[in-house]
Amino acid sequence: MEVIPAIDLLGGKVVRLYKGDFNRVTEYPEPPVQIAARYGKAGVESLHIVDLDGARTGQFEHLDVITEITSTVGLAVQVGGGIRNIGQARAIIAAGAERVVVGSTAAKDPDTVIGWFGELGPDAIVVGLDVSIEDGGDPIVKTHGWTESSGQTLWSLMDKYLAAGAHNFLCTDISRDGTLEGPNMELYRQCSERYPKARVIASGGISSAAELPVLAATGVASVITGKALLDGKLTLEEIEQFLQNA
Repeated sequence: MEVIPAIDLLGGKVVRLYKGDFNRVTEYPEPPVQIAARYGKAGVESLHIVDLDGARTGQFEHLDVITEITSTVGLAVQVGGGIRNIGQARAIIAAGAERVVVGSTAAKDPDTVIGWFGELGPDAIVVGLDVSIEDGGDPIVKTHGWTESSGQTLWSLMDKYLAAGAHNFLCTDISRDGTLEGPNMELYRQCSERYPKARVIASGGISSAAELPVLAATGVASVITGKALLDGKLTLEEIEQFLQNA
């Protein structure tokens, strides 16, 4: 299992939201390029970047930061937040990103995103599905910075995208994101059991190195960690140790 550090950008600064709430923001003073460089020296291979301004407004705001990171840090970068059309996806890939993470548009208009596969290829697109699980029911996909419901389940959307040739899925349990409460192991176990050929990236809730082997046992391909790494609950040294033992 790959471990992917995350950098969330809001107003040019690195931040973390608590459960996606824009009124509960933690800012980190270190510039995003410095954080990315520090991660790049620690043995990880990839970096996950989210433009929170874009996620909220639909207008991607941090292309200059993406360009600086991809041109100076030797990591495979995937970028999400506010990608609503293929022109935005093209611009991000032209800035040096290997993949774009498409969330709200992927949930609301899957046929459009599937149409992008022809130009960009399915490997360049990560289908980002952020879910809310209420009253023990099916995971429902949320959109637009987690403020709206798509009305569709995680399973129905994964079925559609896999049938169209998609490979990469980023699944976030929004009730865990930014909480340090631990990931939803059962959700990821179900993803792996239902879709053994999908490359599932888990996100939300990582709080310590002890959770990494447990999450790896669910069968997911990768895990994203943001707040735990920024707050020192999980260290780069612990990630290196996990990767060496994996």
